[in-house]
Amino acid sequence: MSANPPKKLPANVTSEPRDIELEEQIRLRAYELYETRGRQDGHEMEDWLQAETELKEKMAHRIAA
Repeated sequence: MSANPPKKLPANVTSEPRDIELEEQIRLRAYELYETRGRQDGHEMEDWLQAETELKEKMAHRIAA
C-alpha cells in the first residue's frame, strides 16, 4: 500500500470564508455593472476590477471608521 499525500488546492483557490464571501460580492457587483451597461459584452475584466476596487475601498472605510 502506498501512502498518497493529500492533494493541495491550486494557489488561486480561496479557502477562507471571508475571501469566498468577498469574491461573491465582487461577482454580484460586477454583474450589476454589466446590467447597468445594458448587458453589453466585452467588459468583463473592467467590470470585475471596478467592482473589486469599490468593495475593497468600502471595506477600508469601514475599518478606518
